[in-house]
Amino acid sequence: MKNKKLLYIHGLSSSGNSSTAKNLAQLLPDVEIIAPDLPINPVEAKQLLREICKTESPDIIIGTSMGGMFAQQMHGYKKILVNPSFHVSEFLRKNIGVQAFLNSRKDGATTYEVSSLLCDEYQKMENHQFDEITPFDCENTYALFGDKDELVNCQKEYLLYYYKFETFSGAHRLTFDNVQNIIVLKVKRILS
Repeated sequence: MKNKKLLYIHGLSSSGNSSTAKNLAQLLPDVEIIAPDLPINPVEAKQLLREICKTESPDIIIGTSMGGMFAQQMHGYKKILVNPSFHVSEFLRKNIGVQAFLNSRKDGATTYEVSSLLCDEYQKMENHQFDEITPFDCENTYALFGDKDELVNCQKEYLLYYYKFETFSGAHRLTFDNVQNIIVLKVKRILS
């Protein structure tokens, strides 16, 4: 798998410095892991991801939670959506105000602000997130759903558009064992 590239898209309140990104780098030493810090604005985040896809041409994209929503919208790439959250706006509307980032970010930001306008931006994107799915996307998109996910369950919605999925023993947040025994094995199968 030498010279392969993996784009990792983190979840809400996280960063490219998350434990999942670090675990992927440790467990896939021959794969270049690209793990950007997403802007909190969804339009800016999607634009950044499209630019990265254009310049880096990743062999596979992995998105967790909110990152799964963004990964799903990167058409023409092999993807794994892990506990995807297709309705971030609903969570954000319950958390208006200043929120803390869970991981350090390259820009040094430690907090971000959730406003009604931000929620509206997410909802606008969510309303059209499945619009441009291609036959390639249907064939090359995989989802992994934790059977103990206490935050999100978008499996029924996923199955309206895609068919490749597995459940695993785990919660919304991934453990090292989840990454090692489920995600890395799936990445190796897809890339081989």
